[in-house]
Amino acid sequence: MKNFELEVYFSKWEFKARHHLTASDMESMSQADLLAMATNDDRAAFEAGWLGYTQTWGAPELRAEIAATYEALQSDNILCFAGAEEGIYAAMRVLLEPGDHAVVTVPNYQAAETLPLSICDVTGVPLDADKGWMLDLEAVRDAIRPNTKLVSINFPNNPTGAVLPHTTTKALVDLCREHGVWLFSDEVYRGIEADPSDTMLQIADLYERGLSLNVMSKAYGLPGLRIGWIACQDTDLLQRLERYKHYLSICNSAPSERLAVIALKARGQILAKNRALLATNGKLVDAFFAHNERLFEWQPPKGGCVAYPKLTSAMDCDDFCTRLVEESGVLLLPSSIYKSDLLRAPSDRFRIGMGRRGLERGLNAFQDWIDKNHTII
Repeated sequence: MKNFELEVYFSKWEFKARHHLTASDMESMSQADLLAMATNDDRAAFEAGWLGYTQTWGAPELRAEIAATYEALQSDNILCFAGAEEGIYAAMRVLLEPGDHAVVTVPNYQAAETLPLSICDVTGVPLDADKGWMLDLEAVRDAIRPNTKLVSINFPNNPTGAVLPHTTTKALVDLCREHGVWLFSDEVYRGIEADPSDTMLQIADLYERGLSLNVMSKAYGLPGLRIGWIACQDTDLLQRLERYKHYLSICNSAPSERLAVIALKARGQILAKNRALLATNGKLVDAFFAHNERLFEWQPPKGGCVAYPKLTSAMDCDDFCTRLVEESGVLLLPSSIYKSDLLRAPSDRFRIGMGRRGLERGLNAFQDWIDKNHTII
């Protein structure tokens, strides 16, 4: 496997930089703050929790709470994983084999491309910045071959913040059903769309061969729990994924499962708080890019807490991001992290995160660095 470039970059800078302006998750909370949202019974269950092995599928109460976030699914349609990445890995390994073909959107989370490419032939379908990073269904149709096994999407998208309109989602399901292919949908930012009417339709609700990936890490802001899941109508496929999980994490952390139950029961409160923080931070970021419009081309994200602005100066984007973090402690992700082996990726963009508190301090440090270096940018 090739290096996971994002994680390599974060290994160097994530906990060293003073201003993490490229975080892909919402503001986290303390264990005490989460427990304050619990009922007395749930708090007691956490405190008395047994620290033994847990069920590979996930605790029954956890799976029931996850199923309640879908329109048409039950607990039997849910399989828990140790974060979203394990779910992606297991799904690609179980669904694909040499001789198959997959279609993935670009740009995307690296594993969505790298993992299929390690198994079979893959075609990339570009999201077009000039069209609001929208998915071109005709490009997907043109990419499908007789041996296509899987189409993989990610909306709200990382890193662009694009959402998939409901009409397009339904049309994509119809296209996949027409060809009998699996549709893998990374939905980890669902619930923090800027406009509630854009809330992502969940593929597992719509399609009998659809897989919906989600996690407590992103929209909920609880990555420390390491609780993710795949939802699917096909319980035979979930059984195969469960068997594969035996070679990976085997099961999830018992305390994390109890805390995830508490968070999911309070999901309305948590997601409302996170949407409010995003709205506040969004105004700060809009103002920053408006003030620096000579340097950047800015499209606010429609969903999720990351965006992908363009650096319009002549300065190399990698150099820009490296100097910025080394000289001011402001961390951004250059577009080289999102390079693709399938398509030519932009080299003049960077990912900015908008989901955490303290954003104003980071933007001020960013602005100070720009002001000091305006002659070379």
